Amino acid sequence: MMDADTASAALGIELTELGEGRAVCRMTVTDQMINGHDLCHGGYVFLLADTAFACACNSHGPVTVAAGAEITFVSPAHAGDVLEAEAAERTRYGRSGIYDITVRGAAGRVVAEFRGRSRELRQVEG
Repeated sequence: MMDADTASAALGIELTELGEGRAVCRMTVTDQMINGHDLCHGGYVFLLADTAFACACNSHGPVTVAAGAEITFVSPAHAGDVLEAEAAERTRYGRSGIYDITVRGAAGRVVAEFRGRSRELRQVEG
């Protein structure tokens, strides 16, 4: 999946760890990701967390997409910061799942908490 993810690749997001129901992704905040307050735009933090979420929920094999997600921003990130998003599966039942993703900066400082809800796609015969 990550090999075909041109959006994440264009932002320099790399998958550093992958296991069943878990993933870790890393991204360096560039000058192009900075908003008018001289902080990393929240959309980029969301995208990093969403990428880790996608890797974790697709680690089981079937094609799985987001059914919904929410994020809480805890502390700011700045240009040059290396952010790491760690995704962990909380539960899977049938075709649905819940995943928690923590985005951290230097020294483990929490930047954001993200919760994603996944849904496995049904394979259409025909």
